[in-house]
Amino acid sequence: MKRVYASLLLIGLGLASTVSAQVPNKLRILTWGGYVPADVAEDFRKETGIAVEVTVDDDVGIIARLRASGGAGFDLIQPSQDRLTGAQQQYHFYKPIDITRIQSERYIPALLDSVKANTTIDGKLYSLPFLWGAQGIVVNRRTAKVADYLDLCKPELHDKTSMRALRHSLIAFAFGLGKDPFALYSDPKAYAQLMDEVAQTLIACKPNLHLYFESTAQLYAAMRADKVSAALLWDSASWELHRENPYVRFVNPKSGAVGWMITYALPAKGQNDAAAYAWINFNQRPEIAARVTKATGNFTGVKGTMSLVDRRQKAQFFDSFPEGFKNIHWSPAMPAGLEAIEARALERIKAAH
Repeated sequence: MKRVYASLLLIGLGLASTVSAQVPNKLRILTWGGYVPADVAEDFRKETGIAVEVTVDDDVGIIARLRASGGAGFDLIQPSQDRLTGAQQQYHFYKPIDITRIQSERYIPALLDSVKANTTIDGKLYSLPFLWGAQGIVVNRRTAKVADYLDLCKPELHDKTSMRALRHSLIAFAFGLGKDPFALYSDPKAYAQLMDEVAQTLIACKPNLHLYFESTAQLYAAMRADKVSAALLWDSASWELHRENPYVRFVNPKSGAVGWMITYALPAKGQNDAAAYAWINFNQRPEIAARVTKATGNFTGVKGTMSLVDRRQKAQFFDSFPEGFKNIHWSPAMPAGLEAIEARALERIKAAH
């Protein structure tokens, strides 16, 4: 009975012209941890008869799994938008999105435009928006005052700052230096020179560094103990600290936060596109998107959710981004070869005393 209902649902959504009574009843999703709330997946199963099977990994693991299988083994993938295009151009393990099978008018235009700009190849779109967030600065305003990335290097913050020893820190400080690293993605020589400048800046700033954190729990402990006053951190993690301590706030730096976006993409050898599109459309409903925001702490790309999310989350969003998306640099597709340049810069920084 549920399979017949699933067929009728898919036809009603315009997801298939003909659907047999034997609609596959499993959707295999490869995604990041926590991005498929169990209660949302269960409600989807009750409505469609399609069970959701989740495999958790990050961008590096997603690429490794798809390389090993040639794009098989899953029906829906959730890579970051900046990691999709390069992987597709090199390995061809995604298939284009059929925009007519989703309700594109439900997306926030700026976010849909971003994935179109960054994941369109040869005129074909390869992803859709899911969750987004931005890296900026978390600061305890009782013990520090910062407005931009380079403020983390002020003498009064000696041994009181933190960041991750990852490319995101390099990108942030490049913007802090008044440069646009993304504009240099197509010029490896110029990009390497910029990374050298960023490395020199971060080495000079190293006396202020209390620790390179590897997990939010590690940073949270340092901030709760007043060992760290300011750090590079993404918005939702900062908001969690703010709920404990009203002095702790997320700052969108003057030179701009660095935005990331998790997307929906279809693997080249997925076996259940109908279920994948049904899941995307299900998550496009504002009431479902608001539940995802509550579960993950991040906002989705769906319009009309602000009136449905927790009032505290809504207030934190507008406090952090009073201009909306205007002061966010969205990470574009990353060309091959740049990670090696960044790795050399990070090794120099970590080795410096």
